[in-house]
Amino acid sequence: MQPRIEAGVLGATGMVGQHFIRFLANHPWFQVTWVGASDRSAGKKYSEATAWRLGGTMPAAVADLTVEECKPGKGAPKLVFSATDASVATEIEQSFAKAGHTVVSNSRNHRMEADVPLLVPEVNPEHLGVLPLQKQNRGWSGQIVTNPNCSTIVLAMALAPLKPFGIERTLVTTMQAISGAGYPGVASMDINANVIPFIGSEEEKMESETQKILGAFDGAAFNAHPMAVSAQCNRVPVVDGHLVAVSVQLAAKAGEAELIGAMNAFRGAPQERGLPSAPAQPVIYMSDRDRPQPRRDVERENGMVVFTGRMRKCPVFDFKFLALGHNTVRGAAGAAVLNAELMHSEGIL
Repeated sequence: MQPRIEAGVLGATGMVGQHFIRFLANHPWFQVTWVGASDRSAGKKYSEATAWRLGGTMPAAVADLTVEECKPGKGAPKLVFSATDASVATEIEQSFAKAGHTVVSNSRNHRMEADVPLLVPEVNPEHLGVLPLQKQNRGWSGQIVTNPNCSTIVLAMALAPLKPFGIERTLVTTMQAISGAGYPGVASMDINANVIPFIGSEEEKMESETQKILGAFDGAAFNAHPMAVSAQCNRVPVVDGHLVAVSVQLAAKAGEAELIGAMNAFRGAPQERGLPSAPAQPVIYMSDRDRPQPRRDVERENGMVVFTGRMRKCPVFDFKFLALGHNTVRGAAGAAVLNAELMHSEGIL
């Protein structure tokens, strides 16, 4: 057995950082040996600096790690996962990449930059081809790879099987879980028995990120997918799981059975290579007329599957359906870990 690759987590004490810690706890390829956080936490044991908010107990293997500042040169391994807040992520992530680290980021800061992959391994693994250009452009010995916004990844994975039918327009309405707002998240008096019809910059991210992910990389630049995307995003009183209502207009004539078949048959590089965190079937269509549902379905398949359902004719566009994904797993920590697994399988790590 090969020794596991040492990995660090930037922003390790926050909610997304904790999800990284839990997701990596028994990973066969990666081992968390370093944790970074703010100056307030630096010098403390991880167990002392972190108020554990997730289910179960803090993994014992990280409890006694000393929290370091989020600066390179503090014993950080070459591979670091970034859960840093957007307010500080740009400087921190770039400093690590400049110092020779591979930064696999969940932060939004670099997603739409012209030389940074916005990666969903089943959908656009070829986008990793931009990394040599990134290093050349920026003079870095390291690199940055990002995963999408938590609602974008649900939409992108649901749409990817439909690309062969020629996606022309997409209208989406989201019902997003409160865990997507971090901790403490949305005030209970605001969200309890209510829907909040605004999530700052979420709609813009869904519209632009989806076009980049489903677009092509020609060896020199990303070419956005030409489809039009219109998003309306809402926060709902659900703990985990973003549910997305999608309407699509397609260039090719197709029937419901063909689209459902394409979703169920969809596979990508992670499945072909048997990557550790990859589900055997990344998109699963549910035939029950009242599924998928966050409480009943989002934890299945280790939170790494996008569940779809209710495919039917749309009187405005061609078809409409639902898609559900785990926003803190497939939409955050699990997505980044799968990105790192793909990179390792490509020899990039």
